[in-house]
Amino acid sequence: MPLLVAAGALFRDEGNRIMLVRPHYKPEWDIPGGMVEEGETPSEACAREVAEELGLTITPGPALVVDWAPHPTQGDKLLFVFDGGALTAAQLAAIRFADGEILEWAYVEPDRLEDYTSSRLSKRLRAAVPGETRYLENGNP
Repeated sequence: MPLLVAAGALFRDEGNRIMLVRPHYKPEWDIPGGMVEEGETPSEACAREVAEELGLTITPGPALVVDWAPHPTQGDKLLFVFDGGALTAAQLAAIRFADGEILEWAYVEPDRLEDYTSSRLSKRLRAAVPGETRYLENGNP
């Protein structure tokens, strides 16, 4: 199986809550993002996926987390989490689920991430510290 690469944006609000989105195709919530396409860099994929999923044009900030994550059926993945910063009130009001993939979004307290998403993603998001880049293996330092 080929190595899969995905990239997403970590948006936080003024209370340090994390934006999660609820895709229609799986039970867990996620961050805005998706798979890197051939010839595309991870940061380009992040920006494209945010535009497709939320209808927002962004320039991703620095990589906060790079996580090697094996998957029993999908194969190994290399997952990038980029700093999306804080969205303005105008950006939040402009969110549109452009491609129909996302049903809703919410800001979630870091200590409630497991109520919404997988423990692996929760660990990855908690490891993300603005101004630092962290390398993880399966969600662990």
